Order: sequence, then structure tokens, then C-alpha cells
Amino acid sequence: MRRLLAWVRESPVEPLDHLGGVTLLTGAFLRRVFRRPFERQAFIAEIQRIGYESINVIALLGLFTGMVMVVQTGDTMKRWGAEVYVSEGVALVILRELGPVLAGFLVAGRVGSGIAAELGAMAVSEQIDAMQSLGADPIKKLVVPKVLAGMLCLPMLTALADLIGILGGMVMAAVMLHVEPRFYFSRIQEEVKVGDFMAGFIKTVVFGGIIAMVACLYGLRTTGGTVGVGRSATRSVVMSCILILAADLIITSALVAIFGSGRI
Repeated sequence: MRRLLAWVRESPVEPLDHLGGVTLLTGAFLRRVFRRPFERQAFIAEIQRIGYESINVIALLGLFTGMVMVVQTGDTMKRWGAEVYVSEGVALVILRELGPVLAGFLVAGRVGSGIAAELGAMAVSEQIDAMQSLGADPIKKLVVPKVLAGMLCLPMLTALADLIGILGGMVMAAVMLHVEPRFYFSRIQEEVKVGDFMAGFIKTVVFGGIIAMVACLYGLRTTGGTVGVGRSATRSVVMSCILILAADLIITSALVAIFGSGRI
């Protein structure tokens, strides 16, 4: 444990090195996730912070995403007489790509930066060293609840964003293209499959783990006082967004390779 935390804190600040840090911290997380006792209170507190307190901004994200998609594509589809297909286009893009990725970015900025700042403040004030001196495991008590909560909450937040995004698209389709809501949803029922939702769900579980893990890594390796805390929060958001995009490409490529280039 001491060697791991020492490596996390003292390793140079380089992107590839930090990717290695995420890998090592992930291994430490996997070795402790099923170890008793389970930090129930910390887990519930993280669910409230990551999930419940993010509902409002996630709902707004989904609403405006669905509306903007119809505004951007509506005129073109109407020109070709294809406005009746706007509903399935909005639903598929939101469910498979925009919903998971944009929700991940928003949670990384809102929650990931907060986690990095919290652990960073504990690191520079030597609270983590004090926990080790008392025989406590900082990764078990601090990292595990946050990562589990991120993996649980982000899929639910994304599902909310997807639903509200589709409803927002319905409103704009009715106003701009005069597509009846009944027909709008009938097209979605015909064209959208369970696999379209599952593709986004798989991504969000991974994205939630990435956000929490990266935030914990940058928080634990914070140095330089209050300035270092702000720097760690900023870097955690940037690295989380980069890894989300990389993971999105890898997961999408894997699903296409397994199920084909058609519908999953």
C-alpha cells in the first residue's frame, strides 16, 4: 500500500505515465472491491453527490441536445422529404453516442473535478498519511466507494438524459416539422432496438469508472498546496475526457466487430 501511494505521488507528470497510474490504481481497486468491510456510508454519500445532485444539469443537457439535433437536421430532412425519419435519427444518435459521451463529459467536469480537489486537499494536508498511520487503507476507504458509485450512477443519469433528449426532440419536431408525437414515438418503437440502448449502457459503466478512477489518481498525487489542488482538478477533467473518447472508440469498434456494422 505505501509503495503504491508513493508511486502515485512521486511519478512524473506525463500523460503515458498517468495512464500507467490509472492502470495500477485500477488493479488496486479490483483487489479491494470485494474485501470486507464494505464502506456503506461513504458509498451512499457518493451516490448522492454523483447521482442525485447531478440530475438537474443532466436533464438540461438531454433536453437541449435533443432540441439542437432536430434544429440542425430538420431543414435538411424536410428538403428531402424525410422529416418523418427525424425521430429515429435523434433516438439512435442520443442512445448510442451523444447521450453517454456528453453525460460523461458533464459528470467529469462537475463531479470528477470535485473528487480530485477533495482528495488533493487531503493529500496536501497529510490526512491520507494520517489514515495510513492509523492502519486504515486509503484506497479501500476513499477510492472504492467513489469508483463504484460512478459506475452505478452514470448509466442512470445517461438514461435520464436519453429520455429527456428524445422528448425534447419530439417538441422541436412538432414545432418545426409538424411531426405528430404519436407518429414520432411509433417510428422510435419500430426502429430502436434493445441493443441500441445496451451499447450506450455498456459505455456509461466504463465511463463512470474512468471518471472516478482518474479523479482519485490526480487527487492522490497532488502536491504544491492549494495551487496544486486546482491543478489536479483541472488535469483530472482533461484526462477523463480524453480517456472517455478513447474508450468510446474502443468499445464501439469492439461492438461493431462482434455484431457487425449494422444494428447491434
